[in-house]
This record gives sequence, C-alpha cells and structure tokens, in this order.
Amino acid sequence: MSAFRFVHAADLHLGSPFAGLARVDAGVAGRFAAASREAFSDLVTRAIDAEAAFVVVAGDIYDAEWRDNSIGLFFNRELARLDRAGIRVALIKGNHDAESVVTRTISLPDNVLQFPSAKAATVRLDDLKVALHGQSFADRAAPQNLAAFYPAPVPGWFNIGLLHTSCEGFSAHATYAPCTVAELSLRGYDYWALGHVHEHAVLSRDPWIVFSGVLQGRSVRECGPKGAVMVEVEDGCVASVDRLIVDRARWADLVVDLDGVEDETVALARIEAAVRPVAEEAEGRLVAVRLTLSGATRLAGRFAADPRRIADEAQAAAQRVHADIWLEKLKLRVAPPPRALATAPELKSFDLAALLDGLDREPELVERAKATVAQVAGKLPGGLGDDEAALGDDVEALLAQARALALGRLQA
Repeated sequence: MSAFRFVHAADLHLGSPFAGLARVDAGVAGRFAAASREAFSDLVTRAIDAEAAFVVVAGDIYDAEWRDNSIGLFFNRELARLDRAGIRVALIKGNHDAESVVTRTISLPDNVLQFPSAKAATVRLDDLKVALHGQSFADRAAPQNLAAFYPAPVPGWFNIGLLHTSCEGFSAHATYAPCTVAELSLRGYDYWALGHVHEHAVLSRDPWIVFSGVLQGRSVRECGPKGAVMVEVEDGCVASVDRLIVDRARWADLVVDLDGVEDETVALARIEAAVRPVAEEAEGRLVAVRLTLSGATRLAGRFAADPRRIADEAQAAAQRVHADIWLEKLKLRVAPPPRALATAPELKSFDLAALLDGLDREPELVERAKATVAQVAGKLPGGLGDDEAALGDDVEALLAQARALALGRLQA
C-alpha cells in the first residue's frame, strides 16, 4: 500500500451570522464571517500544496439554511480548486446542515463524494486501497447511535469512518449520534474522522479517533487556535496526525484583577498587560476579547455608574497593544472595598454590602431575574432576543453589576 496523506476537517459553519457580535460592532462581525471563508480557502491551499490525496469533511459545512446562494457558490469554487488539483473530497452532513435544514443546492464538482442519509455507505478509492464509510444527517436531531450500523471494514484496505457525533465525555455539547470510544474502536477502522465537537481532541491512537475541531472560532467559548488536521499514512498505518492552524480571527476571555487598585490609570495598565500575550499569540489576527474586571476596588462605583465610558477606555487600552483587538463585551464583577463603605457614618448601623452579599446566588432571586430577562428579551423587535447574548450578559453577571452599581452609588 503506497504512502499518502489526507486532510480531516469539520464544522466549517459557513454562513454563521455572528449575531451577538453584530450587535456590538457590525463591521467586526462581518470580518469574522469573512474569516470563516478565508480559513477554508487557506485549508484548500494547504491541501493542494501538500499534494493531499483527498479531503474529508465530517459535517456542519454550513451553519444553517442559506440566505442566498453566495455561500454555496463559494464552497463550490473552493472544491473546484481541489478538483483541478486532482484531490477528491468526501463529506457528510451534520446537525446544522442536515438535509431537512439546508434545502438550497448548488451542483458540486465531480471530485465530491457525498454520503447518503438513509443509511451508512462505503466509498472505495481503488487506487489508494482506501475505504471511506459515512452517513449524513437527514434531520437536525440524531438521537440514535449511527456508528453501530456502519459497514464492516474492507479487509486489507485503509478504513476511515466519517461521523458527526457528540461521542462520550463531551456533555457540554448537544447529544447527536451518541457513541463511545470503545464502540468506535471495535468497529475495526484505522481512523475515525469526527465532527461536531469544536475542540480539537485525540480520543484514541489505536485506532486513531480524532475530532479535528472547528475551522474558525465562532464565539468566546471557542478561544485559541483553530483549524483541521493532516494525516500521514504509510504501509497501511497512520504515521502522524498534525494540526493545520488556518483560522483568521480569534476570541479571548480575560479576567483582570483590580483588587486594591485605586487609580484608573493603573487599572488600564493592567488591562494592557492582560491583552499583550493574547495579541502576541494571535500573530496579527483579528481578536475579539471578552473582558471581566474583578476584585474589591474604590473604582467600582465609578465604573458601575458609567459602564460605557470604562468599556471605551478598555477598548482604547487594548488597541494601544494592537490595532485589531476589539472588545466584544465588558463584565463588571468589581465591588467597593469594605473599608470604603464603612467610612460613611450613616452606614454604621446599615451594612448594605452584607445585605447584598450572596443575593446573586439565591435560587429564588436568580429565577425571578431570569424570568424578567426572558420577558424583556421576548419583547425585542425582529427576533433580537432569540440568542443567548440578546441582553449582552448572563443573569448572574447582571445581578453582580446591579450590586456593584448600588454599592458604588452609596459610596459616592
């Protein structure tokens, strides 16, 4: 069996709207949307340059139903580049681009092999003695274990399974085509190309069971480098699995401790110090930062009274480090120091800080707050309240900000 290499990608999510980011800055959201396409274009270029034999895509090529044909035309254009280079493409559909979800179509080049949704099938690449096994999603929901019905491996060939699955151990992700590592191992394939989980993960090396991860981060829950993997095969065995980092924009979630800080200049310097390593790791890429300011500080009242101003100051501090660092959200988790509250004579018999402490963790209050937030979100026009970031924060953070604002104004 000759040596060859192939690319394993998944979760391209082409057409993702970046709705939460768009409410903050439509221009930055547009650049993130473009980054998803640019990341895939770079992946195609890397596959061509490496003379890959084929590319496999394990679902969620598209984020949802197309608004128009532009996304389909873009995908076709990139696949045509692979076709002209003699590189075949095998793909399955996942929960985001299931047959019942994405109903628009654009004819794809002859090098594309799409797996059916009715049942798992096998596609043979005779020249390489490679057998590809896979099944697309018919509907967004896929509660059954699809892998249990995948075909038996072809003896003497290199067998690859394409599967869009939550697999075991990834409870943070919605359950789709559930299975276990043990079940996949017993199938007898040489390599499992998995999709759906957006973190890159190697679940097993004998056989290789790999989540390639999302190609381009889509929210602050997907921080750090993103991409696909290049797999080298020699004498019928996997020789290496290496990451291909192709993302064009990144996310960062930073917490800056302002405990004891009394000067705003010092606070902004700490923000700059926290942003600097993020900018260095990004190597010139666009970065969206979610920033949390925490700790007991005399600045708490000033920040809570005018959060827009401190958000602008934080943005300016970030861009003093690098021009393409953008503040996606500012969370204020600061509070006045106890001594600052105690200096007011009228507070000697009234400890508001103690009264408010822990209220943001009271189950009944949290549930009432969630109901209020949901009610307000439901009244927003044009479906703006449909996603989790509709009001710009989680309920616990909103309660913490309300506490800081009350204490800050009392201190003032």
